[in-house]
Amino acid sequence: MAFEISKVKYTGKIKEVTIGTGEKAVTIGGETCYPFHLFEGEMPHLPKIAFEVWDYEPDDWQDWVIEPFKDVISNPVAWARKCVEIFGAEIIAINLKGADPNGKNRDVEDVINVVKNIVDAVDVPVIVWGTSSDEKDAVLLRRVAEVCEKKNVSIGPVSEKNYKQIGAMAIAYNHPVLASTPIDVNLAKQLNILLGNLGVQDTRILIDPTTGGLGYGLEYSYSVIERDRMAALTQEDIKLQYPIVCNLAQEIWKTKEARLTREDDPKLGDAKKRTILLESVSAMSVLIAGADIVIMRHPDSVALVREMINELTSKGG
Repeated sequence: MAFEISKVKYTGKIKEVTIGTGEKAVTIGGETCYPFHLFEGEMPHLPKIAFEVWDYEPDDWQDWVIEPFKDVISNPVAWARKCVEIFGAEIIAINLKGADPNGKNRDVEDVINVVKNIVDAVDVPVIVWGTSSDEKDAVLLRRVAEVCEKKNVSIGPVSEKNYKQIGAMAIAYNHPVLASTPIDVNLAKQLNILLGNLGVQDTRILIDPTTGGLGYGLEYSYSVIERDRMAALTQEDIKLQYPIVCNLAQEIWKTKEARLTREDDPKLGDAKKRTILLESVSAMSVLIAGADIVIMRHPDSVALVREMINELTSKGG
């Protein structure tokens, strides 16, 4: 008797969301099966990788991650353009670290000018990631929505505390929102419901489940993303049938293991290889769990993950 692969019957489908405009707009979602289970269903849009760009020159990055951007890292616009033109970025994720009230606390309008200049300078979709301070983001991201009118940028993180302010502006200017909750399926569903009740269309909601790096909560993130996908695809939970975005870069590169050099601990080996693998393994883990977009930092990490995505989705994979 011929061997038959056991297959799961899916009754749900992930909604499609488009970010950006023009020929290089990116559509994600649309899956009718678990991640990369192409023998059971379809993944009409492959997962995407967004290159992280800060609104100012970082002063605490490791030398080996600055190196690929050393000629442009002091200029966010040039930085974003290099990511697109040299490293083939399909999405740019602007991290507004400079506006963080617990950090530099830069003036909102100064940061907004950086965002507008980047959005105008690149022809790929843009994700704008705020400070994760509910009060600051309520002001900051509302201005982002306003100045990026007609650019279809994705705006977040949007929380239960500021979803009304940011959501209303996203509706007015027709931008997708990143609904952010702390590693909990029920909280994610609840925020999606609130955004829907506010009037945000299903095709304008993305889920940010909050992401931990390898060794720092990745297993919890993986479990929540996996459970989200199970509920969406096999239990027809329509309030979880949204694409997922994971902001990995900021979690990976701040860890102790990403900062120690061979001189600090010879047993850890080459620091550059270690951190690139930390980022790559974490990215593939959340992609296998169900993420549609991962935000990453180092071009070598991105290249590794792109290669693995192609392997898993090729006819021979």
